[in-house]
Amino acid sequence: MYKKVETKLDFLKNEDNILKFWEENGIVKKGLHLHENSDKTFTLYDGPPTANGKPHIGHLLTRAMKDIIPRFKSMKGYYIFRKAGWDTHGLPVEVEIEKELGLNGKQDIEKYGVEEFIKLCRESVWKYKGMWEKFTDRIGYWVDMENPYITYDNNYIESVFWALKEMDKKGLIYKGHKIMPYCPRCGTTLSKMELENGDNYKILKENSVFVKFKSLEEENTYFLVWTTTPWTLPSNVALCMNPKEEYCTLESDGKKFVMLTKLVPTLFEEEVIKFFQPRKERLSKVTAIRHFLITQKIK
Repeated sequence: MYKKVETKLDFLKNEDNILKFWEENGIVKKGLHLHENSDKTFTLYDGPPTANGKPHIGHLLTRAMKDIIPRFKSMKGYYIFRKAGWDTHGLPVEVEIEKELGLNGKQDIEKYGVEEFIKLCRESVWKYKGMWEKFTDRIGYWVDMENPYITYDNNYIESVFWALKEMDKKGLIYKGHKIMPYCPRCGTTLSKMELENGDNYKILKENSVFVKFKSLEEENTYFLVWTTTPWTLPSNVALCMNPKEEYCTLESDGKKFVMLTKLVPTLFEEEVIKFFQPRKERLSKVTAIRHFLITQKIK
């Protein structure tokens, strides 16, 4: 029989009572061994967090989602192998130690001593281990925290090497090319997470570039294009205009210029001759255009 649910249920107190019941009766450990002799198995390898960073609301969401499927499978009679893990490699760990030691990049690390630096990194990864364990228990996430895999452990590293070797034997690995963000300070490529880390951002002011494209159809007429990626210009083969945007034609120093209306104030004080929105037919007229680059505002 279930206890009657009160209309004014104190959810926090109710959760505390459930967690207390689990602890007193060893429910989580029993759950980890439930259906242990079943011939149906399901494995959950927990995507490992870094224990040198605090858990946050994003971890709560992902762990709640990851816990749903194993629980469902357990209700279906499956034995669930729930393996916790710790991510103890990577730039987040190294950068944290660099900050503590006042170092800045690979050369400083080499001067300080690579072995000593690695030792401090290994020690630092367990900074918030207790907080993570408490967090895991508090949200009711069932996973074996007592026997985790640890990414800096040689057994784990060698298992990765073995897996790569076996995949290579089966022809599942190939050599290719991929454009990746690179950090010259760290001397390594960056993952998406590392690139988007707020600590790596700072506001910079850079000169933008205006490109002047000479029209092949009208004398003394130029298309002006603003770009923040001038390094792509050598590969340009055409100039396109957006039919949803408003463009204009104006005259300055005896030349006619066609450009996006909202960018006119950044270059000119002259009055606009006419406004227009390019039709699809017009776009085909500007596909073959000679151009040259100017790296300063047109006066």
